[in-house]
Amino acid sequence: MSEAAASATPHARRRASVGFIYVTALLDVMSLGLIIPVLPKLVEEFSGGDTARAAEVLGLFGTAWALMQFIFSPILGILSDRFGRRPILLISIFGLGIDYILMAVSPSLTWLFIGRVISGITAATFGTASAYVADITAPHERAKMFGFVGAAWGVGFVLGPAIGGLLGLIGPRWPFWAAAIFALANGLYGYFILPESLPPERRTPFAWAKANPVGSLTLLRSHPELFGLSGVTFLYFLAHTVLPSIFVLYTGFRYGWTTFEVGMLLAMTGIANIIIQAVVVGPAVTYLGERGTLLLGLVGGAAGFVIYGLATTSLLFWIGVPIFSLMGLVQPGLQALTTRLVQPSEQGQLQGANAAIMGLTGVLGPGLFTQLFAWSIDGDRSAALPGLSVLLAALMMIAALGLAIWVTRNTIYVPASETS
Repeated sequence: MSEAAASATPHARRRASVGFIYVTALLDVMSLGLIIPVLPKLVEEFSGGDTARAAEVLGLFGTAWALMQFIFSPILGILSDRFGRRPILLISIFGLGIDYILMAVSPSLTWLFIGRVISGITAATFGTASAYVADITAPHERAKMFGFVGAAWGVGFVLGPAIGGLLGLIGPRWPFWAAAIFALANGLYGYFILPESLPPERRTPFAWAKANPVGSLTLLRSHPELFGLSGVTFLYFLAHTVLPSIFVLYTGFRYGWTTFEVGMLLAMTGIANIIIQAVVVGPAVTYLGERGTLLLGLVGGAAGFVIYGLATTSLLFWIGVPIFSLMGLVQPGLQALTTRLVQPSEQGQLQGANAAIMGLTGVLGPGLFTQLFAWSIDGDRSAALPGLSVLLAALMMIAALGLAIWVTRNTIYVPASETS
């Protein structure tokens, strides 16, 4: 830890911790958002302009990235339980910045693929960051805190795709350089500001039996409700992979959108997400409880996917944005509920297991959705079935909603305002 971070008062350390998590979420998502509008186009360029072929290659890219997440998220989560959150976060953030430089100079699909594999490893810190939030907040405050962090993500998705779309007009590699700068700046900020959140007395020994992807999931079987909520997490993340998998190609094929229009849509989605996370999550938890917040988010996500899949014009697609944004309520509700069911020393393992679930869905989802999209736009089917992949995601969200209702049917969740 830097001298400044070590000498700070407890109140100052907590304030610095909250600030770092906000900035980390903002810069991480901004750097990710920068390349969203251009990565598919760069792959399409390397694929000779063949959209269907590019969709297949992107599916492979997404699968490889998610496989690294699946393998390394629980490892990093357990390491953070053993050595603390700070070193794991900083090593990964600096690694991500260097990886963006590698992708910026990639001369071929092979090098770009290697960059995505490394990105999957270095970006496997979402669980560690979530464990950090759980460390520094009381249980009844976590949903609101996760909502604020989600709002920072929303700001990142406003700025990142918008800037990436504009930079993409200059050249497809410019956003990668910008992403590298943001990631490395984030690492420097954390090195000088970030205090450790997990004291030595609350750390646990490292065990490979828990760190491997399968072993990490054993924690989720320790409580029936936790196991059921992990099923909701799986369906939610699986459905969510449809957007990064086919969104750029789907909107380009169906509506003729350019990288600039894609960036603007993602920016508006980010604005809607900010409103949900920063303004709606708190009152929703207060009046509906964490369970009601989760269910409302699942309903909004399912409805949004239906609109996206059926929209025949750009205007109809845009109408779905505010409805779909309600899905921003899902993760704060899920995370708040699940963190109540484990011990403080298990937060890293829990978040690592959740990240492993996200990684597993990322392994399965991109191939599923890109292959289905490629099939749906082939030949005569292109006019009738272009939104088939998105409608499948809607069915997954409906299944998640039904499971969430069933799993939590006998439990009374006290609104956060009554536990403070």
